[in-house]
Amino acid sequence: MAADCRGFEVDPWQLRWCGMDVDALRRTESIFALSNGHLGLRGTLEEGEPVGEPGTYLNGFYEKRELPYAEVGYGYPQQGQTVVNVTDGKIIRLLVGDEPMDMRYGHAREHERVLDFRSGTLRRSTVWTSPTGQSVRIRSERLVSFTERALAAIRYEVEPLDEDLDLVIQSDLLANEPVVARQGDPRFAAALDRPLVADFAAARDFHAVLAHHTRHSGLRMAAGMDHELAVHATPRCSVHTEDDLARLTIAVDVARGETVCVTKYFAYGWSSQRSTPALRAQVEAALAAGLETGWDDLLARQRAYLDDFWASADIEIDGDPEMQQAVRFALFHVLQAGARGETRAIPAKGLTGPGYDGHSFWDTETFVLPVLTHTVPAAAGDALRWRHSTLELARQRARELGQSGAMFPWRSINGEEGSGYWPTGTAAVHVNADIADATIRYLAATGDEQFERDCGVELLVETARLWAVLGHRDSAGNFRIDGVTGPDEYSALADNNIYTNLMAQKNLRGAVAACERQPEVAQRLGVTESEMGRWRDCAEKAAMPYNDQLEVHEQSENFTHYMRWNFADTPAERYPLLLHYPYFDLNRKQVVKQADLTLAMYLCPDEFTPEQKLRNFDYYEALTVRDSSLSACAQAIMAAEVGHLSLAFDYFVESALTDLHDLHHNVATGLHIASLAGTWSCCVAGFGGMRECNGEVRFAPRLPENLDRLAFRILWRGSRISVDITRDAATYSLLSGDPFTFRHHGQPHTLAGTPLELGIPDLPNVSKPEPPAGRAPYRRD
Repeated sequence: MAADCRGFEVDPWQLRWCGMDVDALRRTESIFALSNGHLGLRGTLEEGEPVGEPGTYLNGFYEKRELPYAEVGYGYPQQGQTVVNVTDGKIIRLLVGDEPMDMRYGHAREHERVLDFRSGTLRRSTVWTSPTGQSVRIRSERLVSFTERALAAIRYEVEPLDEDLDLVIQSDLLANEPVVARQGDPRFAAALDRPLVADFAAARDFHAVLAHHTRHSGLRMAAGMDHELAVHATPRCSVHTEDDLARLTIAVDVARGETVCVTKYFAYGWSSQRSTPALRAQVEAALAAGLETGWDDLLARQRAYLDDFWASADIEIDGDPEMQQAVRFALFHVLQAGARGETRAIPAKGLTGPGYDGHSFWDTETFVLPVLTHTVPAAAGDALRWRHSTLELARQRARELGQSGAMFPWRSINGEEGSGYWPTGTAAVHVNADIADATIRYLAATGDEQFERDCGVELLVETARLWAVLGHRDSAGNFRIDGVTGPDEYSALADNNIYTNLMAQKNLRGAVAACERQPEVAQRLGVTESEMGRWRDCAEKAAMPYNDQLEVHEQSENFTHYMRWNFADTPAERYPLLLHYPYFDLNRKQVVKQADLTLAMYLCPDEFTPEQKLRNFDYYEALTVRDSSLSACAQAIMAAEVGHLSLAFDYFVESALTDLHDLHHNVATGLHIASLAGTWSCCVAGFGGMRECNGEVRFAPRLPENLDRLAFRILWRGSRISVDITRDAATYSLLSGDPFTFRHHGQPHTLAGTPLELGIPDLPNVSKPEPPAGRAPYRRD
């Protein structure tokens, strides 16, 4: 195994960092974060210091804050939400003799940390010599349980190496840890000063509980810890609490070669309605269950959960060991972001850091839910149920803005709009269609009729109602949607953004189909034949601006007539452009922040001919600067479809290594979950050519020269399918479930008991397009 310049070693099933780099802590804390979608722990050191960004997060637990405006306008959101760093249960401090164990002092002759994708744990091994010359070996392993969603645990073991030692171990619950405010970048979080107000503290034996509430959002939480201790000598133990601190102190003499082992169980509960005593009871019950289960069984259950996940989700790559590791790293973190969210949002950074204030955006539905739909469909259903639970807030927002139906927020934690910049917030109404698209995909892939009756039809109906009034018919009979912002936020308030129009079209048609399948639900929602007729008509006449001279579609009306951005004279240090140039300038130029029309061609494949896709891709490739981590995967997918396989591979690498190589220089505030999810899409939709259209699954696999083999698995209507691709052929296997009907490069096939090996047609000969000057895809050293 070889270490790259960033300290990581390449291994197919784990990520190992050797050595100590204090300057890299904030980045590695995000990368080594553990989560189950409900509870998230940044990968800070157990000793609490040194620390880059302390972080323990509960999904949906936030504080409100006023949104600042130079001038207030009607309809502007007044309050935003920011994720709270809640009570930290990870801290286990160590004193060797009278020296605090601190990696900045003394000498660490060995130090490694390992994130294991199969065990679902973070392991650490350190040999440290104190400034006074006393040496210890520290081993730890931590997990956030996938099977017990409120529970985390750490096993912490210390061994004197050269002599008998007096050791003191302090296990803490610590609230209101100080965090550093960072300004000037909208991707960072707002700083909260001591957001938790103490309500309760109690301790006994090895057990302690703290309870707090937020000042403005009115949310209450409790955190508790309990311990098991294994040591040959007789320890002296004490426990005490303060408003923001509970501490168990263990003092013990340990002989050379023996060990002291502390197993710490810590649990969390929160609510907007339940009382502090109820939350305390919930936490104590979770701790009791954890102690009853025990460390070994928790590990076994974690491994079993992940074995089941990998059986449905694994992607195998031959020919590039680093990309094999990166793909599994990506899948592991996508699972961590969504596995146990259970009617909560999936934030853009998951629960790995405070970036974007902990908000969820449209990229959850467009990039993350396709992965979960085909690997952990229950988690995808839960994420959509969260959207449904916020439907009344979306209706209120639509009424506030003079519209009908529902208007979902561009960014939010609780379902209320959290963006104070309305051209890319309020005007980015495509989020409605993105939610509808995820609903349609989920229903097609799972056949979940209960979800459709309970949530799906209503989501599709209320989003369709918005489009029917937001758009209008022009004198030529076209259905126009004007003054909106598509995925490309450098083209705000545009008319007839094709992505928005086509996704609205899909939304409208999907609403009609759902109402026809569930007429009783449609009747309950007040849907009439007349209303469905209007939806059909709007969808049929959706405007798609086209430049006849250039023979390409307009990203939005008249976009190709704008002046081109001067890419040649834009220095590399002035990217991302939004941090160095005014939107006033960006909005009036041909420059694309992230894939927009390119993304539309992937999500609405039947609305473009193959020739149009190639011309469109080449034209917009020359304008797209990828100032968003969402872009590379969409460009990879369409590059593969139109025949630019080498370019597709380059974008695949960029998407997969966005966080591991910190390509956007902000992984310190959390991982880019959508980009990680996009890595799956690069493999499955890009090189596998998978598309889902009107309930039909199509594959058009092709491998780039950089790979020798690619194999992936998907779930479809309860069946588990394997697709194994080499340069010349693709082999389809039914691993379990009912026969599966699909298309391979346009030809229909049915997969039953016997695997099908099908040839791959020759690649069309196309010339490679050029990206903007200075914005070539990321290349590894």
